[in-house]
Amino acid sequence: MIRIALPVAALLLVGACAPKTPAAAIPGVECSAEKLGELVGKARSPEVEAEARRLSGANVVRWLTPGMMVTMEFRADRLNLHLGTDGKIGSARCG
Repeated sequence: MIRIALPVAALLLVGACAPKTPAAAIPGVECSAEKLGELVGKARSPEVEAEARRLSGANVVRWLTPGMMVTMEFRADRLNLHLGTDGKIGSARCG
């Protein structure tokens, strides 16, 4: 039993120490949240979402509300729009 347990434990330790590399960027997608300053303070709407996609270059927009549970996977083509309690955009981040 110990002959099996030691190699398995060693593999688990080596895997846990491996460096974590960020997801590779999708060719042709350049999300840039820095260009969205003019949208901060605007309420959620289809028009605002379309403008955010155009300005950022993102393929996907995710609206995040306070306290909302979200997945943490990185997507180079996604724009995250963080809404305040007033329902208006407070900040934007790519990923």
